Amino acid sequence: MSNIFTRMINAIESDLHQLLDKKEENNPISALNHYLRQSEKETEKVRTLIERQHRLKEEFTRERQLADEMAEKRKHQAEIAKKADELELAEYAEKEYQEYVQRAERLTYSQVEAMRQLESLEKKYEEMNHKLKDMRLKRMELMGRENVARARHQMSRLAPKQTDQASTRFTDMERYIEELEYKLDSDDYHYTLDSKIARLEKELNDHEKTSETETKMI
Repeated sequence: MSNIFTRMINAIESDLHQLLDKKEENNPISALNHYLRQSEKETEKVRTLIERQHRLKEEFTRERQLADEMAEKRKHQAEIAKKADELELAEYAEKEYQEYVQRAERLTYSQVEAMRQLESLEKKYEEMNHKLKDMRLKRMELMGRENVARARHQMSRLAPKQTDQASTRFTDMERYIEELEYKLDSDDYHYTLDSKIARLEKELNDHEKTSETETKMI
């Protein structure tokens, strides 16, 4: 019984160690998530073993108590048979008593061993849980580093050369807008000047015509 549980827990612990080793070699978050899922499965196996070991320990305890009770019963029956000179019956009861005593001793050893194994399993389970928490913390750290790396990558796209090019483009655009504004202002001025000259010319022509008309009338 001890060897079986020892081999099982050692195999599970070995698998978890292998997963942790691989995690150190490959740090992509997707790979780490995979190792976490695998480790959680291994930890769940240990939890199942602990529950099974609890039931086994309780069963050993019940069987030992029953063996103790039967041993006491057979011992008492053997004493009664001896007093009644029923030697054959007394011998049978004595034999039964010895068998129950031996069974109780064996069950006591099994019970103690089951408790020791249970403590070992619970200790391993706690260790595996701590390792899982460490892996989750490592994943959070990696996610933080990944976010920073992505942000730096985005910022690096605006390299000094590209920034200078963007600045040149803005300067060219400002110059174009200024020229366009100047042209529009000049066109407005020319339009206004032409309008004023045309109006003045018309007024002069009208004035001359009026003067000629008045002269003829005189």
